[in-house]
Amino acid sequence: MKAKHSAFAGIARRAAAECRLFYFCGPDEAGAHDGAKAIVALLPADSERIELSGTDVKRDPVRLADEARSTSLFGGTRYIVIRTSGDEAFDAVELLLDSPVENCPVLIVATGATDKSRIAKLIADRPDALVVMFYAPELGAVAGAVRTMAGSAGLRVDAAIAERIARNCALDTRMAQSEIDKLALYLDASPSSPRTADAEALDAIGAQSEDDGFMPVVNCVLGGDLPRLSVELARMRELALNPVGLLLAFERRAAQLAQLAARLGRRSDIAGFMAGERKANRVFFRDAADLADQLRKWRGDRLDRLIDRLVELHRSLLSSSQNAEVVLAHGLGEIARAAARAGAAR
Repeated sequence: MKAKHSAFAGIARRAAAECRLFYFCGPDEAGAHDGAKAIVALLPADSERIELSGTDVKRDPVRLADEARSTSLFGGTRYIVIRTSGDEAFDAVELLLDSPVENCPVLIVATGATDKSRIAKLIADRPDALVVMFYAPELGAVAGAVRTMAGSAGLRVDAAIAERIARNCALDTRMAQSEIDKLALYLDASPSSPRTADAEALDAIGAQSEDDGFMPVVNCVLGGDLPRLSVELARMRELALNPVGLLLAFERRAAQLAQLAARLGRRSDIAGFMAGERKANRVFFRDAADLADQLRKWRGDRLDRLIDRLVELHRSLLSSSQNAEVVLAHGLGEIARAAARAGAAR
């Protein structure tokens, strides 16, 4: 079946009980991830989570059906989450439907895809499948979601603070949740001991991020500014920037670029597109120039490869914590050189 974004919340519980295949797509990548998260929350609490990428199932289409048929190591139920781009998973989904598997829901989050994609058309009329397209959010909707998150964390925020958080996070609810978590920790808030989050508290956690100096490194690397790269890497060491924290800043920027690329589509007028994004309050004016430059370098397959490389780097950092700084510097150098090549090819 197919549902509108606005109707999803009302049918989520029934869909979680009746469907075994979910396809979340559209220009709002954060909304699509939130949709998948909502379904997961309705599955048995002890379910085992299996994560696959679009690259995994494109390279080996049979793997999805094999994973769905496998038994959990812990004897309980399991579910599969696939983060993909476009129709990478089409062959894998087709094979899965040819060999039905019970009790293993498959949730696909497809960036850069719409409800007119091949996968969506393949499953939209099935009673055991759900297709939902998430459109670019409006400021008011994300601000409302921020206030809901804040309430759950024991924070009282007014409309102005909620809108400021929404804007600062480029209308990305995942980033907004991270900001709410930081605010709750900073104010020692909880549902049983609520606190009011004001502009001063927001400035305090924002100033801490600014002092960390992440964004100059992010913009240097993703912009392919090789002459400045050695300076930024040296500053990273001198300031003892947290490698995982810095990499998370790269992941947030990559997620923002994926959202922008999905909304941009096949258009070539990036300057005009970014002007519209600024006018709609989806992009902070100070970030617009860097985002436009990075969007020219990181789109389509190149952006997919960047996201996959960041995931690999994250795993490497977690498994090699003693050498994290060296591993990260090497990885960032590779990404910066790729960005420089992309810029030279334009």
